[in-house]
Amino acid sequence: MAVLKPFKGLRPPVELASKVASRPYDVLNSEEARIEAEGNPYTLLHIIKPEIDFPAGTDEHTEPVYRKALENLNLWRSKGWLVKDEKEFLYIYAQTMDGRTQYGIVGCASVDDYLNGVIRKHELTRNDKEEDRMKHVRVTNANMEPVFFAYPALKDLDTIVAGIVTSQPAVYDFVAEDGFGHHFWLVDDEQTIAKIVTLFAAIPATYVADGHHRTAAAALVGKEKREKNPNHTGDEEYNFFLAVHFPDNQLKIIDYNRVVKDLNGLTAAELVARIGEDFEIQKSGSEIVKPDQLHTFTMYLEGEWYRLKTRQGRYDDSDPIGVLDVTILSDLILNKILGIKDLRTDKRVDFIGGIRGLGELKARVDSGEMKVAFALYPVSMKQLIDIADSGNIMPPKTTWFEPKLRSGLVVHELE
Repeated sequence: MAVLKPFKGLRPPVELASKVASRPYDVLNSEEARIEAEGNPYTLLHIIKPEIDFPAGTDEHTEPVYRKALENLNLWRSKGWLVKDEKEFLYIYAQTMDGRTQYGIVGCASVDDYLNGVIRKHELTRNDKEEDRMKHVRVTNANMEPVFFAYPALKDLDTIVAGIVTSQPAVYDFVAEDGFGHHFWLVDDEQTIAKIVTLFAAIPATYVADGHHRTAAAALVGKEKREKNPNHTGDEEYNFFLAVHFPDNQLKIIDYNRVVKDLNGLTAAELVARIGEDFEIQKSGSEIVKPDQLHTFTMYLEGEWYRLKTRQGRYDDSDPIGVLDVTILSDLILNKILGIKDLRTDKRVDFIGGIRGLGELKARVDSGEMKVAFALYPVSMKQLIDIADSGNIMPPKTTWFEPKLRSGLVVHELE
């Protein structure tokens, strides 16, 4: 049963919220973060990507950089750019994109829930990325950024959330530079908090939608702290970490596409012929073509788009991983024809989130940087949940959630 815990958030004053709030640390590199932070001394990027306060090219994984994160966090506190709530609250965080709004409940998830599998994941994590975020949590003694969870939609919770957002104004309400709206409410009524917590306790599992490395890092640091504390009780703040929980029926996964640098020694005609062994191919011209159903892909090659429909018998409907389009593409084209054996390590393949549009695939190929691009139909929330429930792991770069959570609207301190 899922734990949801209220906490005393560390938050920006209303007038600074849109300036403190930033994109997550893992969706932009150091140089992009440096540009994004230019002219904005308040942005949380100075804490979650503190290398931007060092000369360009500084290794972001050195101890002085991690220490700078804590120095900046203390500075934000002293200047009143982040202020601690006096009481334990839950919060509602809503995001609006393309006229669609999703409403998340912000509270602390449980380290124990992660360790015992109540919090379920669908991706593998890399040790180096886990350790990077663990160092950041250790140094700051805080969860600076929330993780993005889904839970099976519950009508009673929907009703409570709707009552909150329609009966009181949002404390933060702004549109970010990318055009996405961000809205944030306090849940300060003790009876309402208790009701939400009780309803959550009846939910059998929650799911990591986005932020697997942050989730693992937060849970593992909590585990470390309990092992080092001879007086550990289980109630300490380090036993919990910051999460935003969205009902699964409000979330939308968008496509996550692939581009490849070479054709593995084949000509374009030879590649098309080889693909034809496992796919029905339809040439579609120079106009961008988007996949419109499962097991159908589009390919951009030498200025032309092709529609690829997987032939019958090329995948197993009873295999929750084998039936995924990312697996079909990897097995039948990337591996079998192009020789890409490991998506995690092969430098010949790159991944492009669907938020960039299929025009980005075309541009990468037309520039000569890449030779061929493949667009995929997005997986569904049901597929994600089924795979997580079965204990299976999706292939790398399968899901892309948008909009991303803004970091800095609330921070959870571990002491």
